[in-house]
Amino acid sequence: MKGLLKIRRKEMKAWYFAHESNKLQYGDGRKIKIGETHTIDCIPQCCKKGLHGSIKILDALSFAKGSIIYRVDIKDKIDKQNDKICGQSRTYLYGGINIEKELHVFSRWCALQVIYLWNAPQVVIEYLKTGNESLRTAAWDATRAAASDTAWDAARAAAWDAALDATSVARAVAWDAASVARAVAWDAARAAAWNAAWAVARDSQNKKLTQLINKAIKERGIK
Repeated sequence: MKGLLKIRRKEMKAWYFAHESNKLQYGDGRKIKIGETHTIDCIPQCCKKGLHGSIKILDALSFAKGSIIYRVDIKDKIDKQNDKICGQSRTYLYGGINIEKELHVFSRWCALQVIYLWNAPQVVIEYLKTGNESLRTAAWDATRAAASDTAWDAARAAAWDAALDATSVARAVAWDAASVARAVAWDAARAAAWNAAWAVARDSQNKKLTQLINKAIKERGIK
């Protein structure tokens, strides 16, 4: 739903990805710290003004400006859309860790979920499974060599870019990896089936990413 949505609930837990500077963006510049609460003096409106976050971590990933993750509490007047919320205050509960490593793991996992859609060279599969950086160049070369037509080339490139580039992962990895399935050319008659499969895939990706991040936070003794 677009526009301001007034809701009775005054507090919502969410996920938020911070910039590598660990400061608020768009000219604000305030430092982010665990236990700190930032506030704004205006009526929040998603994508325009307010302190943002997302209920699902996969949604938060699509708006990420960096790879530092926080669990946050968004309070007071809140505007809510399907993939994001924003409020007048945001408290940083825990986290504050750089999860670039976990994003690499997640991106490779996403690519492996659709690996069956093409005849992937063994070195590509091995790299995606292990993350062995010594295989990275060979896997890339093998992927390029295996591309035989424009559609498949684009599909492989989308999955491969997601698997290699943590920055792109922090913006759109789930969509990039899953775009391989779309590139198989499901026609309009299968639109309903595609939509259902897409929803299932996103739920699976959100669950996997949430598990990876919670594990990373626990292992680093932050939560």
